[in-house]
Amino acid sequence: MKKIFTIFIGFVHDFAGGIWLATLLAVYWIERTMEVHRELGNVLQGLQQQFFWIGVVSIILIFGAGAGRTFTYAYIGEVYGHESEATRRRLLMVKHIVLLSIFGAGTWWQYTMAFR
Repeated sequence: MKKIFTIFIGFVHDFAGGIWLATLLAVYWIERTMEVHRELGNVLQGLQQQFFWIGVVSIILIFGAGAGRTFTYAYIGEVYGHESEATRRRLLMVKHIVLLSIFGAGTWWQYTMAFR
């Protein structure tokens, strides 16, 4: 059961990341459409804001599932051996610092478009 939960948590974590990226693209595409069709601005602005909030919910899911993923890996143990696991952990920290920066900047960009 623990392995199934670990797989499920990983799936939610990755899937929510994809959802966030999709909302980023949706907000951007709506912004470009609003530049061309200004008469639709009120309707599209509301749609943009909805996509922004879906993105925020996906970030909450990413953080929650990521925290759960941290604890579930403790149950699995050192799959790749002690040295490889130490390297994997260091690389994961670097990856998460980079991704946190990307999520922060992307969410701010979404916000500036959706709530101008």
